[in-house]
Amino acid sequence: MPAMPIDVTIIGGGMIVHDQVLPSIYHLQRLGRVGDLSVVATRTKRLRDLFSERFTDAFPGQSFKAYPPMDMPDDAHAPNLWKEVVAYMRPGNLVVVATPDELHNDMVTFALEHDQHVLCVKPLVHKYEQAAAIERLALERGLFVGVEYHKRFDRRSLEARGLYQQGRFGEFKCGEAKLVEPYVYRHSNFQNWFTKDKTDPFTYIGCHYVDLVYFITGLKPTEVSVRGVEGVFPNGNAAHLWAIGTVTFENGALLSVLTGLGYPDRGAGSNDQGICMFCEAPAPGSGQGRGLEAEQGSGSIIRHDDQFRGVSHGYVDDASGKHFGFINPDYFRLVPWDGDGLKPVGYGYDSIEANVEAASRVASCGDDLAARRAMIKQIDDRGLIATPANSSINELVVEAARLSVTHDGARVGIAYGEQPGVAML
Repeated sequence: MPAMPIDVTIIGGGMIVHDQVLPSIYHLQRLGRVGDLSVVATRTKRLRDLFSERFTDAFPGQSFKAYPPMDMPDDAHAPNLWKEVVAYMRPGNLVVVATPDELHNDMVTFALEHDQHVLCVKPLVHKYEQAAAIERLALERGLFVGVEYHKRFDRRSLEARGLYQQGRFGEFKCGEAKLVEPYVYRHSNFQNWFTKDKTDPFTYIGCHYVDLVYFITGLKPTEVSVRGVEGVFPNGNAAHLWAIGTVTFENGALLSVLTGLGYPDRGAGSNDQGICMFCEAPAPGSGQGRGLEAEQGSGSIIRHDDQFRGVSHGYVDDASGKHFGFINPDYFRLVPWDGDGLKPVGYGYDSIEANVEAASRVASCGDDLAARRAMIKQIDDRGLIATPANSSINELVVEAARLSVTHDGARVGIAYGEQPGVAML
Protein backbone atom coordinates (compact mmCIF):
# COMPACT_ATOMS: atom_id res chain seq x y z
CA MET A 1 0.00 0.00 0.00
CA PRO A 2 1.57 3.35 -1.00
CA ALA A 3 2.27 5.85 1.77
CA MET A 4 -0.08 8.83 1.87
CA PRO A 5 0.92 12.46 2.54
CA ILE A 6 0.72 13.18 6.23
CA ASP A 7 0.22 16.50 8.06
CA VAL A 8 3.00 17.31 10.53
CA THR A 9 3.12 19.40 13.69
CA ILE A 10 6.58 20.03 15.17
CA ILE A 11 6.69 20.83 18.89
CA GLY A 12 9.84 22.83 19.59
CA GLY A 13 11.87 25.47 17.82
CA GLY A 14 15.39 24.86 19.05
CA MET A 15 18.68 23.70 17.55
CA ILE A 16 17.65 20.26 16.31
CA VAL A 17 14.57 21.71 14.60
CA HIS A 18 16.66 24.41 12.92
CA ASP A 19 19.54 22.14 11.89
CA GLN A 20 17.81 18.89 10.92
CA VAL A 21 14.09 18.44 11.52
CA LEU A 22 12.52 21.41 9.73
CA PRO A 23 14.64 21.30 6.55
CA SER A 24 14.00 17.56 6.28
CA ILE A 25 10.24 18.02 6.67
CA TYR A 26 10.28 20.90 4.16
CA HIS A 27 11.91 18.67 1.56
CA LEU A 28 9.44 15.87 2.19
CA GLN A 29 6.66 18.42 1.81
CA ARG A 30 7.82 19.55 -1.62
CA LEU A 31 8.14 15.90 -2.64
CA GLY A 32 4.46 15.48 -1.78
CA ARG A 33 4.99 13.21 1.23
CA VAL A 34 4.02 15.82 3.84
CA GLY A 35 0.88 17.91 3.72
CA ASP A 36 0.20 20.82 6.07
CA LEU A 37 3.06 21.82 8.36
CA SER A 38 2.85 23.58 11.73
CA VAL A 39 5.49 24.51 14.30
CA VAL A 40 4.59 25.33 17.89
CA ALA A 41 6.97 26.78 20.48
CA THR A 42 6.67 28.57 23.80
CA ARG A 43 7.70 31.96 22.37
CA THR A 44 7.78 33.65 18.96
CA LYS A 45 11.46 34.34 19.57
CA ARG A 46 12.10 30.62 19.17
CA LEU A 47 10.35 30.64 15.79
CA ARG A 48 12.00 33.68 14.21
CA ASP A 49 15.22 31.85 13.35
CA LEU A 50 13.11 29.38 11.36
CA PHE A 51 12.24 32.18 8.93
CA SER A 52 15.88 33.04 8.19
CA GLU A 53 17.55 33.22 4.76
CA ARG A 54 18.79 29.65 5.29
CA PHE A 55 15.23 28.42 4.83
CA THR A 56 13.91 30.94 2.31
CA ASP A 57 16.88 30.28 0.01
CA ALA A 58 16.78 26.50 0.34
CA PHE A 59 12.98 26.14 0.28
CA PRO A 60 11.58 29.07 -1.74
CA GLY A 61 7.86 29.60 -1.29
CA GLN A 62 7.56 27.21 1.65
CA SER A 63 6.53 28.14 5.15
CA PHE A 64 4.63 26.78 8.15
CA LYS A 65 1.79 27.76 10.43
CA ALA A 66 3.44 29.38 13.44
CA TYR A 67 2.14 29.00 16.98
CA PRO A 68 2.19 31.49 18.63
CA PRO A 69 1.52 33.78 15.61
CA MET A 70 4.57 35.76 14.54
CA ASP A 71 2.88 39.07 15.32
CA MET A 72 2.92 38.20 19.03
CA PRO A 73 5.59 39.98 21.14
CA ASP A 74 8.81 38.08 21.82
CA ASP A 75 8.22 37.99 25.56
CA ALA A 76 4.76 36.42 25.27
CA HIS A 77 4.98 32.99 26.96
CA ALA A 78 2.68 30.13 25.92
CA PRO A 79 3.98 26.96 27.64
CA ASN A 80 0.82 24.90 27.01
CA LEU A 81 -0.03 26.09 23.51
CA TRP A 82 1.25 22.79 22.10
CA LYS A 83 -1.70 21.01 23.70
CA GLU A 84 -4.21 23.21 21.88
CA VAL A 85 -2.44 22.74 18.54
CA VAL A 86 -2.18 18.94 18.87
CA ALA A 87 -5.78 18.62 20.07
CA TYR A 88 -6.93 20.56 17.00
CA MET A 89 -5.18 18.22 14.52
CA ARG A 90 -7.18 15.75 12.46
CA PRO A 91 -6.60 12.19 13.77
CA GLY A 92 -3.99 9.99 12.12
CA ASN A 93 -1.32 12.57 11.36
CA LEU A 94 2.17 13.11 12.83
CA VAL A 95 3.52 15.01 15.83
CA VAL A 96 7.29 15.56 16.03
CA VAL A 97 8.44 16.06 19.63
CA ALA A 98 11.72 18.02 19.57
CA THR A 99 11.94 19.40 23.11
CA PRO A 100 14.07 18.80 26.23
CA ASP A 101 14.00 15.23 27.57
CA GLU A 102 11.86 15.82 30.64
CA LEU A 103 8.94 16.99 28.46
CA HIS A 104 8.86 13.96 26.18
CA ASN A 105 6.66 11.63 28.21
CA ASP A 106 3.77 14.09 28.61
CA MET A 107 3.96 15.27 24.99
CA VAL A 108 4.21 11.82 23.39
CA THR A 109 1.41 10.46 25.58
CA PHE A 110 -0.83 13.45 24.86
CA ALA A 111 -0.29 13.07 21.11
CA LEU A 112 -1.14 9.37 21.23
CA GLU A 113 -4.26 10.06 23.30
CA HIS A 114 -5.32 12.42 20.51
CA ASP A 115 -4.74 9.72 17.86
CA GLN A 116 -1.54 11.09 16.36
CA HIS A 117 1.53 9.18 15.21
CA VAL A 118 4.74 10.40 16.88
CA LEU A 119 8.38 10.97 16.05
CA CYS A 120 10.42 11.90 19.14
CA VAL A 121 14.04 13.01 19.38
CA LYS A 122 16.25 10.79 21.53
CA PRO A 123 16.06 9.65 24.26
CA LEU A 124 12.36 8.85 24.21
CA VAL A 125 11.95 9.05 28.00
CA HIS A 126 14.08 8.60 31.13
CA LYS A 127 12.29 5.59 32.62
CA TYR A 128 11.53 2.15 31.23
CA GLU A 129 7.97 2.09 32.61
CA GLN A 130 7.19 5.27 30.69
CA ALA A 131 8.46 3.69 27.47
CA ALA A 132 6.45 0.53 28.14
CA ALA A 133 3.29 2.58 28.75
CA ILE A 134 3.88 4.48 25.49
CA GLU A 135 4.36 1.19 23.64
CA ARG A 136 1.10 -0.23 25.03
CA LEU A 137 -0.92 2.91 24.28
CA ALA A 138 0.45 3.19 20.76
CA LEU A 139 -0.27 -0.46 19.92
CA GLU A 140 -3.73 -0.27 21.47
CA ARG A 141 -4.61 2.61 19.15
CA GLY A 142 -2.58 1.39 16.17
CA LEU A 143 -0.25 4.39 16.16
CA PHE A 144 3.40 4.57 15.13
CA VAL A 145 6.05 5.90 17.54
CA GLY A 146 9.60 6.38 16.27
CA VAL A 147 12.67 7.59 18.16
CA GLU A 148 15.13 9.67 16.16
CA TYR A 149 18.44 7.87 16.70
CA HIS A 150 19.89 9.17 13.46
CA LYS A 151 23.28 7.46 13.79
CA ARG A 152 21.47 4.23 12.87
CA PHE A 153 21.07 5.62 9.35
CA ASP A 154 24.73 6.50 8.87
CA ARG A 155 25.91 4.24 6.06
CA ARG A 156 28.91 3.32 8.18
CA SER A 157 26.59 2.01 10.89
CA LEU A 158 24.41 0.11 8.42
CA GLU A 159 27.50 -1.45 6.85
CA ALA A 160 28.85 -2.48 10.27
CA ARG A 161 25.48 -3.93 11.31
CA GLY A 162 25.21 -6.03 8.16
CA LEU A 163 28.76 -7.38 8.41
CA TYR A 164 28.48 -8.04 12.15
CA GLN A 165 25.33 -10.07 11.58
CA GLN A 166 27.25 -12.09 8.98
CA GLY A 167 29.88 -12.91 11.60
CA ARG A 168 32.63 -10.93 9.88
CA PHE A 169 33.79 -9.26 13.11
CA GLY A 170 33.28 -12.11 15.52
CA GLU A 171 31.99 -10.84 18.87
CA PHE A 172 32.26 -7.37 20.42
CA LYS A 173 34.46 -7.37 23.55
CA CYS A 174 35.62 -3.88 24.46
CA GLY A 175 35.30 -0.37 23.12
CA GLU A 176 35.27 3.35 23.70
CA ALA A 177 33.06 6.14 22.43
CA LYS A 178 33.29 9.91 22.72
CA LEU A 179 30.86 12.73 22.04
CA VAL A 180 31.83 16.21 23.24
CA GLU A 181 29.59 19.06 22.10
CA PRO A 182 30.75 22.72 21.74
CA TYR A 183 31.57 24.81 24.79
CA VAL A 184 29.25 27.52 23.46
CA TYR A 185 26.26 25.33 24.31
CA ARG A 186 26.78 26.52 27.88
CA HIS A 187 25.66 30.00 26.78
CA SER A 188 22.57 28.74 24.94
CA ASN A 189 19.14 27.68 26.11
CA PHE A 190 20.86 24.55 27.47
CA GLN A 191 21.48 26.44 30.71
CA ASN A 192 17.72 26.56 31.33
CA TRP A 193 17.02 22.83 31.01
CA PHE A 194 20.33 20.90 30.98
CA THR A 195 20.45 21.03 34.76
CA LYS A 196 21.85 18.55 37.26
CA ASP A 197 18.41 17.44 38.47
CA LYS A 198 17.09 16.71 34.96
CA THR A 199 19.79 15.30 32.71
CA ASP A 200 23.53 14.85 32.10
CA PRO A 201 25.83 14.51 29.07
CA PHE A 202 25.76 10.69 29.09
CA THR A 203 21.95 10.64 29.08
CA TYR A 204 21.63 13.39 26.48
CA ILE A 205 24.25 12.37 23.92
CA GLY A 206 26.01 9.24 25.19
CA CYS A 207 22.81 7.30 24.54
CA HIS A 208 23.57 7.67 20.81
CA TYR A 209 26.57 5.36 21.04
CA VAL A 210 25.06 2.87 23.48
CA ASP A 211 22.16 2.54 21.05
CA LEU A 212 24.62 2.18 18.18
CA VAL A 213 26.47 -0.74 19.81
CA TYR A 214 23.12 -2.46 20.40
CA PHE A 215 22.03 -1.65 16.84
CA ILE A 216 25.20 -3.16 15.36
CA THR A 217 25.66 -6.17 17.65
CA GLY A 218 22.24 -6.94 19.14
CA LEU A 219 23.89 -7.25 22.57
CA LYS A 220 21.83 -5.95 25.51
CA PRO A 221 23.41 -3.77 28.23
CA THR A 222 23.28 -5.30 31.73
CA GLU A 223 25.13 -2.78 33.92
CA VAL A 224 25.81 0.96 33.88
CA SER A 225 28.06 3.25 35.92
CA VAL A 226 28.23 6.99 35.22
CA ARG A 227 30.31 9.62 37.01
CA GLY A 228 29.68 13.29 36.31
CA VAL A 229 31.85 16.40 36.61
CA GLU A 230 29.81 19.24 38.05
CA GLY A 231 29.89 22.86 36.94
CA VAL A 232 27.75 25.97 36.75
CA PHE A 233 26.12 27.60 33.73
CA PRO A 234 26.47 31.38 33.23
CA ASN A 235 22.95 31.84 34.67
CA GLY A 236 23.99 30.08 37.87
CA ASN A 237 22.26 26.74 37.27
CA ALA A 238 24.24 23.70 38.44
CA ALA A 239 24.85 20.94 35.91
CA HIS A 240 26.93 17.91 35.08
CA LEU A 241 29.00 19.39 32.25
CA TRP A 242 31.11 16.27 31.71
CA ALA A 243 30.48 12.58 32.30
CA ILE A 244 32.14 9.24 31.74
CA GLY A 245 30.06 6.09 31.71
CA THR A 246 30.92 2.40 31.57
CA VAL A 247 28.36 0.03 30.08
CA THR A 248 28.57 -3.74 30.49
CA PHE A 249 26.81 -5.94 27.92
CA GLU A 250 25.26 -9.37 28.30
CA ASN A 251 28.37 -11.14 26.96
CA GLY A 252 30.63 -9.29 29.42
CA ALA A 253 31.82 -6.73 26.84
CA LEU A 254 32.60 -3.21 28.07
CA LEU A 255 32.01 0.19 26.48
CA SER A 256 33.47 3.41 27.90
CA VAL A 257 31.58 6.59 26.91
CA LEU A 258 33.08 10.08 27.40
CA THR A 259 30.64 12.98 26.97
CA GLY A 260 30.50 16.69 27.72
CA LEU A 261 29.78 20.27 26.72
CA GLY A 262 33.29 21.56 26.19
CA TYR A 263 34.70 21.20 22.67
CA PRO A 264 36.67 24.40 21.88
CA ASP A 265 34.48 26.88 20.02
CA ARG A 266 37.44 27.78 17.80
CA GLY A 267 38.36 24.14 17.20
CA ALA A 268 38.39 22.83 13.66
CA GLY A 269 35.44 20.49 14.25
CA SER A 270 31.93 21.30 15.32
CA ASN A 271 32.41 18.70 18.08
CA ASP A 272 34.56 15.66 18.88
CA GLN A 273 32.94 12.29 18.46
CA GLY A 274 33.56 8.73 17.37
CA ILE A 275 33.56 5.11 18.43
CA CYS A 276 36.01 2.22 18.40
CA MET A 277 34.86 -1.36 18.98
CA PHE A 278 37.31 -4.23 19.40
CA CYS A 279 35.96 -7.68 18.64
CA GLU A 280 37.26 -11.26 18.62
CA ALA A 281 36.80 -14.14 16.23
CA PRO A 282 35.03 -17.26 17.51
CA ALA A 283 37.04 -19.53 19.78
CA PRO A 284 39.39 -21.99 18.10
CA GLY A 285 37.72 -25.22 17.10
CA SER A 286 34.39 -23.55 16.35
CA GLY A 287 34.69 -24.36 12.67
CA GLN A 288 34.12 -20.73 11.74
CA GLY A 289 36.50 -18.42 9.93
CA ARG A 290 39.01 -19.21 7.21
CA GLY A 291 42.58 -20.47 7.16
CA LEU A 292 44.77 -19.63 10.15
CA GLU A 293 41.99 -17.60 11.79
CA ALA A 294 39.82 -20.72 11.99
CA GLU A 295 42.59 -22.49 13.92
CA GLN A 296 43.89 -19.72 16.17
CA GLY A 297 41.16 -17.08 16.27
CA SER A 298 41.83 -13.39 15.62
CA GLY A 299 40.94 -9.88 16.66
CA SER A 300 38.88 -7.40 14.65
CA ILE A 301 37.96 -3.75 14.88
CA ILE A 302 35.17 -1.31 13.98
CA ARG A 303 36.36 2.30 14.14
CA HIS A 304 34.26 5.33 13.16
CA ASP A 305 35.76 8.81 13.27
CA ASP A 306 32.59 10.88 13.36
CA GLN A 307 34.35 14.23 13.76
CA PHE A 308 36.59 14.29 10.69
CA ARG A 309 35.34 12.51 7.60
CA GLY A 310 38.13 13.52 5.25
CA VAL A 311 36.75 16.95 4.36
CA SER A 312 38.08 20.32 5.51
CA HIS A 313 37.39 23.83 4.24
CA GLY A 314 39.32 27.08 4.58
CA TYR A 315 37.22 30.16 3.79
CA VAL A 316 37.95 33.78 2.89
CA ASP A 317 35.57 34.86 5.66
CA ASP A 318 34.19 33.61 8.95
CA ALA A 319 30.50 33.63 8.01
CA SER A 320 30.18 30.06 9.28
CA GLY A 321 31.86 30.93 12.57
CA LYS A 322 35.45 30.03 11.64
CA HIS A 323 37.89 30.44 8.77
CA PHE A 324 38.90 26.77 8.79
CA GLY A 325 36.91 23.74 9.84
CA PHE A 326 36.27 20.04 9.42
CA ILE A 327 33.15 19.36 7.38
CA ASN A 328 30.83 16.40 7.91
CA PRO A 329 28.93 15.98 4.64
CA ASP A 330 27.46 12.71 5.87
CA TYR A 331 25.23 13.93 8.74
CA PHE A 332 23.32 16.84 7.22
CA ARG A 333 23.98 19.31 4.43
CA LEU A 334 21.86 21.44 2.10
CA VAL A 335 23.26 21.01 -1.41
CA PRO A 336 22.32 21.98 -4.99
CA TRP A 337 19.97 19.60 -6.78
CA ASP A 338 17.85 19.42 -9.92
CA GLY A 339 15.07 21.49 -8.42
CA ASP A 340 14.38 24.80 -6.74
CA GLY A 341 16.45 25.82 -3.74
CA LEU A 342 18.63 23.26 -2.02
CA LYS A 343 18.22 19.60 -1.09
CA PRO A 344 19.00 18.04 2.33
CA VAL A 345 21.34 15.04 2.22
CA GLY A 346 22.91 12.82 4.86
CA TYR A 347 21.87 10.35 7.51
CA GLY A 348 20.13 13.12 9.47
CA TYR A 349 17.71 13.53 6.59
CA ASP A 350 17.51 9.78 5.94
CA SER A 351 16.43 9.21 9.54
CA ILE A 352 13.64 11.81 9.41
CA GLU A 353 12.50 10.49 6.03
CA ALA A 354 12.38 6.89 7.26
CA ASN A 355 10.33 7.82 10.33
CA VAL A 356 7.89 10.06 8.44
CA GLU A 357 7.37 7.42 5.77
CA ALA A 358 6.84 4.74 8.44
CA ALA A 359 4.12 6.88 10.02
CA SER A 360 2.62 7.42 6.56
CA ARG A 361 2.54 3.69 5.85
CA VAL A 362 0.73 3.01 9.11
CA ALA A 363 -1.67 5.91 8.47
CA SER A 364 -2.37 4.55 4.98
CA CYS A 365 -4.05 1.53 6.57
CA GLY A 366 -6.90 3.87 7.48
CA ASP A 367 -9.50 2.57 9.94
CA ASP A 368 -8.22 -1.02 9.75
CA LEU A 369 -6.77 -1.33 13.26
CA ALA A 370 -5.47 -4.87 12.70
CA ALA A 371 -3.63 -3.75 9.56
CA ARG A 372 -2.08 -0.78 11.39
CA ARG A 373 -0.90 -3.04 14.20
CA ALA A 374 0.56 -5.50 11.71
CA MET A 375 2.44 -2.67 9.98
CA ILE A 376 3.79 -1.44 13.33
CA LYS A 377 4.99 -4.95 14.22
CA GLN A 378 6.72 -5.20 10.85
CA ILE A 379 8.59 -1.95 11.57
CA ASP A 380 9.44 -3.15 15.09
CA ASP A 381 10.76 -6.48 13.86
CA ARG A 382 12.89 -4.96 11.09
CA GLY A 383 14.77 -3.04 13.77
CA LEU A 384 16.15 -0.20 11.64
CA ILE A 385 13.90 2.52 13.03
CA ALA A 386 14.10 2.77 16.82
CA THR A 387 10.67 2.17 18.39
CA PRO A 388 9.53 1.60 22.00
CA ALA A 389 9.21 -2.11 21.23
CA ASN A 390 12.68 -2.65 19.75
CA SER A 391 14.83 -0.09 21.57
CA SER A 392 13.67 -0.08 25.19
CA ILE A 393 17.22 -1.01 26.20
CA ASN A 394 17.87 2.71 25.78
CA GLU A 395 15.34 3.68 28.43
CA LEU A 396 16.79 1.06 30.78
CA VAL A 397 20.30 2.42 30.20
CA VAL A 398 19.14 6.03 30.70
CA GLU A 399 17.25 5.12 33.87
CA ALA A 400 20.29 3.28 35.18
CA ALA A 401 22.59 6.14 34.20
CA ARG A 402 20.48 8.75 36.01
CA LEU A 403 20.45 6.58 39.13
CA SER A 404 24.21 6.08 38.91
CA VAL A 405 25.24 9.68 38.24
CA THR A 406 23.14 10.92 41.15
CA HIS A 407 24.88 8.39 43.41
CA ASP A 408 28.48 9.27 42.48
CA GLY A 409 28.98 6.59 39.84
CA ALA A 410 27.41 3.66 41.69
CA ARG A 411 27.01 0.43 39.72
CA VAL A 412 23.43 -0.08 38.55
CA GLY A 413 22.25 -3.38 37.12
CA ILE A 414 19.68 -3.90 34.37
CA ALA A 415 17.27 -6.84 34.50
CA TYR A 416 15.17 -8.14 31.62
CA GLY A 417 12.48 -10.81 31.49
CA GLU A 418 8.82 -10.28 32.43
CA GLN A 419 9.52 -7.16 34.51
CA PRO A 420 12.53 -5.26 33.14
CA GLY A 421 14.03 -2.71 35.48
CA VAL A 422 17.14 -1.28 37.12
CA ALA A 423 18.57 -1.56 40.64
CA MET A 424 21.69 -0.55 42.52
CA LEU A 425 24.27 -3.32 42.81
